[in-house]
Amino acid sequence: MARRRILKLGHPNLLKKSEPIEKIDEEIRALARDMVETMHAAPGIGLSAPQVDVAKRLITVDLSVGEDASQLHILINPEVVFKEGEVVREEGCLSIPGVYEKVARPQKVVVRGRDLEGRAVEVEGTELLARAFCHEIDHLEGKLFIDLLSTLKRNLIKKKFRKAADKSPP
Repeated sequence: MARRRILKLGHPNLLKKSEPIEKIDEEIRALARDMVETMHAAPGIGLSAPQVDVAKRLITVDLSVGEDASQLHILINPEVVFKEGEVVREEGCLSIPGVYEKVARPQKVVVRGRDLEGRAVEVEGTELLARAFCHEIDHLEGKLFIDLLSTLKRNLIKKKFRKAADKSPP
């Protein structure tokens, strides 16, 4: 297992739509292991393959941040097949460190995908788990949580990030 670099706001690959995974092989399993390690080390509760610069439809979600193995979800080609309700809560992203904004997400979702063995799985999530699933699946579509904000707020965040990037050493 190896930690991978998490892309930050402004990197063009965060805005690209990811490709479906056709074959679950050792390369995909290694990517999933690396993503789990990277997510836990960050620390974070979710990570998508595009955030580690791999344009594949793979997400990891773990609300326990590595404390409870039963809470780890690794989903290949995930899609939301049911959503209900709406909750506005603060949200952040490992690709946009230090930024937390209130956004609306479904209160409950059902997500369908495949596990690392290729078996079809369906997971129901409410509250924070629903939010994490939606957030990570949005990444697969090239969408960031700040895309759910007003244009003014989104532009202010992007401007702040550009200024910080300009000041950081190469």
